[in-house]
Amino acid sequence: MAQYKHGQYLTQSQHEEFDKLLSPGTTTANAGIYRCAVCGDEIGIAKGHTLPPQNHHQHSPGQGPIRWQLLVFAVQR
Repeated sequence: MAQYKHGQYLTQSQHEEFDKLLSPGTTTANAGIYRCAVCGDEIGIAKGHTLPPQNHHQHSPGQGPIRWQLLVFAVQR
């Protein structure tokens, strides 16, 4: 689970980007922290980079496929 110390720098949002489940190898539209919706693994990634491939981390049998979900995105000005 992502952690933070200075909450005054974060804003809660209902943006639809937080609802999307992305497959491994997908190009990211937002820089930020992505979390595997199945196992909870988290990564930080830059805008326009691709999410790790399927073999980046493995799920145990029966967990289902890796699906990345945007947890926190960075606002660039």
